[in-house]
Amino acid sequence: MKKNHGKKILLISSFFLGFLGTFAFQKLSSAQAETANVDKTLENLQILVEVFDYIQQNYVTEKDTKDLIYGAAHGMVRTLDPFSQFLEPEPHKEMQTETEGQFGGLGIRIEIRNDWLTVMTPIPDTPAYRAGLLPGDKIVKIEGEWTQGISLQDAVRKLRGQPGTQVKISIVHDGSKEPQDITLTREVIKIESTRSRMLEDKIGYVQLLEFTAKTDADMNRTLTRLSNDGMDALVLDLRNNPGGLLNSAVNVSKTFLDNQKLIVYTEGRKTNRVEYKSDVKASFAKIPMVILVNGGSASGSEIVAGAMQDHHRALIVGTTTFGKASVQSVIPLSDGSGLRLTTAKYYTPAGRAIQRDEKTGKGGIVPDILIEVTRETEIKLRRQQEEIYAKDRTPQSVIKKEEQVDDLALKRAVEFLKARRILNFTP
Repeated sequence: MKKNHGKKILLISSFFLGFLGTFAFQKLSSAQAETANVDKTLENLQILVEVFDYIQQNYVTEKDTKDLIYGAAHGMVRTLDPFSQFLEPEPHKEMQTETEGQFGGLGIRIEIRNDWLTVMTPIPDTPAYRAGLLPGDKIVKIEGEWTQGISLQDAVRKLRGQPGTQVKISIVHDGSKEPQDITLTREVIKIESTRSRMLEDKIGYVQLLEFTAKTDADMNRTLTRLSNDGMDALVLDLRNNPGGLLNSAVNVSKTFLDNQKLIVYTEGRKTNRVEYKSDVKASFAKIPMVILVNGGSASGSEIVAGAMQDHHRALIVGTTTFGKASVQSVIPLSDGSGLRLTTAKYYTPAGRAIQRDEKTGKGGIVPDILIEVTRETEIKLRRQQEEIYAKDRTPQSVIKKEEQVDDLALKRAVEFLKARRILNFTP
């Protein structure tokens, strides 16, 4: 009996090694691999094979082989970090919908933090944004089911759906303990690129909502228009901007940095250092500017803010950013599934790691001027801002005048630019 069991394990082992070839077998068959490491890897793989075999032979109900293999892949990737994912064929295909610019959903960027589904940032003018969801809020239930331990792709699948349909979620706000039930109606999420207006004293204001393929071009057209209207200083608002395309963030930085300055670099265990630099000349290299950030500023926003801060090109005002700046490579697998794998991290020109360390809590971009904002104030500011950009009505807030709040970060930015003009001070 033992002999047959051994043969069975060997057969299954061969199957597993074939499936995991890109990760283990090629490494094991490499002439450069050390014998000790090969033996250790085989020994560890044998445990996986044994578990697979015992489940197939003894579990109370019959299990599909692919389900077990996918489960093992999910489990392996889950030990890495919150951003690496094993994507089954359907979720892998669905990933493409985000790059197309619109999809049916709630309008939130999410991540897994401490085993809970967590809001990274809501997208302006979406159901989640209007409901007052903020970075750090935990989505503890979706349609009454707990989300602890849920995979990111399963969460996305549950939250998305046909426009017009509803989904009930339970939220625990950052700093609170009691969940709050919210029912949201799904919409087609259309992602804007930029918003802008002229503030007082010829100070331009540009808000970047996300770094898409067209963001840098949209921003440059906006800056040119504001410049023609007399703009001589700029507030660049990156609050609640979750990031997006690396090239877009780099190109935005190139607009304000010249002389081939280092913008950001990536480096990983198996990847060489890759540097991204500005051009010799920049369209708006001399314009005085302040950048606004908060806890919802992530990835591309942190790249731009970090580069401007390290080169003393702009004053950074607000609260510490999210701390999400790692490089994910999406690797297609043979059956249509995919692997989103963290292969490197982003570093500012001064060598600061942007990615937040889960153990120490260090990471993100710390502003030059820190301005804390309460949750209640943040929600009111969002509502006031949405009214400013509403296309179908006069820019006037629905919040009563006596209940309106000052945007202290924006106010401080304007004060600084005015003072700089008077003192002719270069940051």
